[in-house]
Amino acid sequence: MQQSPQNQTPKLVLASGSRYRRELLEKLRHPFKWQAPEVDETPLAGEKPDALALRLAQLKAEALASTHPNSLIIGSDQVASLDGKLCGKPGSKENAFSQLKAASGKSVIFYTGLCLLNTNTGHHHTAVETYKAHFRTLTDGQIEHYLEQDQPFDCAGSFKSEALGIALFERLEGDDPNTLVGLPLIRLTALLYEAGIDVLSS
Repeated sequence: MQQSPQNQTPKLVLASGSRYRRELLEKLRHPFKWQAPEVDETPLAGEKPDALALRLAQLKAEALASTHPNSLIIGSDQVASLDGKLCGKPGSKENAFSQLKAASGKSVIFYTGLCLLNTNTGHHHTAVETYKAHFRTLTDGQIEHYLEQDQPFDCAGSFKSEALGIALFERLEGDDPNTLVGLPLIRLTALLYEAGIDVLSS
């Protein structure tokens, strides 16, 4: 007798086109598919960074629900905040320079929203992880050199902590360094376990 979808182990789907998140998820060594969702990431009026990160994570997961039955869909979104203002992806060297110049000698808080959507039940497991990056005082020459090396123009906060970007910081503060790259694997592992996937068992 063929099992109904509800009795089968759900497939794992990453709702992201980010290669950084794919590389992070590959660390768990559990098979998954990925697809970039189409989501309007415009903040709502007065929306706080943590609320924005969580809302977008949920929207990304929900955007793929109809095309991925019997699946656990991972949605994740990261928002950076400096002095209470949002820091998005720079998109250009000029914007990246301005962001790093503003962050020099200060602390940037990263909020990473996480949503695990079970398309069989419609249940959402959600969380928001925070991570704080304390920047060194940087000269214009150091910022220019860094941007030429890493070209982090598609990264929130204008850096790649997994590359030369680590040299921008005095210290990092948080529970999971993967959060800074864009996918909090420690919390995700716990959410997957709650949903029936133990990545530490075959």
